[in-house]
Amino acid sequence: MTSADGTVVRRSTRQRALVRELVGELDSLASAQEIHAQLRARGETVGLSTVYRTLQTLSEDAEIDSVRNEAGEVLYRQCSPQHHHHLVCRSCGRTVELTGPAVERWAHAAAEEHGFTDVSHTVEIFGLCAECSTA
Repeated sequence: MTSADGTVVRRSTRQRALVRELVGELDSLASAQEIHAQLRARGETVGLSTVYRTLQTLSEDAEIDSVRNEAGEVLYRQCSPQHHHHLVCRSCGRTVELTGPAVERWAHAAAEEHGFTDVSHTVEIFGLCAECSTA
């Protein structure tokens, strides 16, 4: 459904509210399956396909952030609304939000060099956090 000004209007559902609330409580990135399991552990009856659809919608609407890990799995978490990048621990999933003026300059220069306009990008750097490095 769209509003008079052409923006998409999303129906507010109990399931969407539950998923949004749970993602807001996460300390690290989580997969759709992990989010589904946590909802079930709370006694909530939300189908896995509903969790996937809801996460996709929330990500498209920039209400949550999605990151694809090195294995190709999409992980989710609540993030700040400003443009940023991520450091992601391959072991525990801990994430750190980064702003990167050098990355922004590089992306702009690379796009300009190749004649691209209206460019967007995401940067995710994977490694081991300090705790996992010493474990």
